Parts: sequence; structure tokens; C-alpha cells
Amino acid sequence: MKDLTLIIPAKNESESLPKVLGELKEFDVNIKIILHREDVLTIDSIKNFNCDIVYQPNKGYGDALIQGILETKTKYFCIFNADGSFNPNELGNMLDKTKMLDLDFNFASRYQKGAGSDDDTLITSIGNFIFTTIGKIFFKLTITDILYTFVLGKTDSAKKINLTETDFCFCVELPIKARRLNLSMISQPSWERKRIAGEKKVNEFQDGLKILFYMIKLFFKNK
Repeated sequence: MKDLTLIIPAKNESESLPKVLGELKEFDVNIKIILHREDVLTIDSIKNFNCDIVYQPNKGYGDALIQGILETKTKYFCIFNADGSFNPNELGNMLDKTKMLDLDFNFASRYQKGAGSDDDTLITSIGNFIFTTIGKIFFKLTITDILYTFVLGKTDSAKKINLTETDFCFCVELPIKARRLNLSMISQPSWERKRIAGEKKVNEFQDGLKILFYMIKLFFKNK
């Protein structure tokens, strides 16, 4: 998988990230860690691993991912979590299917047959159902898990999109803007694991409202 780069945004992940990178040692992939210079604990924790560190100039989850995509040189990229919740054993199948179907994007999904989560909560699952349904009705999306950022795709396709959202609105910005450019995408089953350590960075209500208002803005923007 030398043609694949994992983009891993990290913030205060000194406990979990070394374990994630340890798991990834057996996979022949490129790895970019996106973090802030002041996150010295996380930086020190991964100094013995073979990965590229990209220092994020600004703040925000979306900003880190945009920075990572812009820095990626391989044909394919994959957004990967630093907390251990994404299973690296799913990467091969995701990449193979993306190549076989010549897809622009392959979105992993926790809500298909054979999929699931050990880390989801009732609130996040309800919120995800609402946002995924809005995506289907108002933006003609076919993906089944719009907030799950385990996404693999062609780097050039991602760079065609005018990605601007620096916070968690990035989760919905990517598929909606990709759909408007008629870029191809599918969902395939994934099992989200329990995070190794740390807390979720998402504020379920605050970020949920931001995403809702952002989707409303996008809907009317190109009417």
C-alpha cells in the first residue's frame, strides 16, 4: 500500500497514538501526523516511529485534515484516527474496492450489515441518523454514515474540492461538495473500535448545531 498515505490528526494523543502507530508498523503505508508544535507530549511519544509530522499552523479538526490532504503526494489518502477507534485491518479491503471500482471516495460506515461500533453513543447515533438523512434528501448523498471520517479516496479528487471548513463541519463538507462535483463514492461496512484512551473532541450539542446550520447554508447557497 505504498500508494496510500494515512492522514492522522492528533491533539493530546500521547497515550493512544504510539499504540496506533505500533499497529500500523506491519502495513506498508505512508503516515502523516498533523498536530500543533506546542503538543510536546504527543510529539515526544512518537519520536521513535517512522512517520512525517506536519505542524498545523491554525486550529481545528477540519483544518488539520485539509492541511494533511494538501501535503499528501501519493495517489490515495485515508483519514485515520489517532485514538485507536479505526481498525487498520480494514484498510486493504477499502483500498482494493476503491481501485477496483475506480472510485473517488470510499466512506466507511458503521450502519450497514456486518458493521457496528464499540464507541458510539445513543446521542451520536441519533445525530448521525439525522444528518445522514438530511444528506440523502437534500443533497442526494448515498453514503450511510456521514459523520464517520474513516474515508479513503483519490488525493487528486480531494484537492479538486474547495474545502474550507476548519472544524467538524468538514465531516459533511467533504461528501456534499464531492457530490456537487459528481465525484463517485460508496459506503462500505466498518466496525468502530473502542478508543484506546482520551476523550472525544466533539461537543455533541454544540458541534451538532454547527453542522446543522452549515448544511442549511450549503443547501441554500447553490439554489
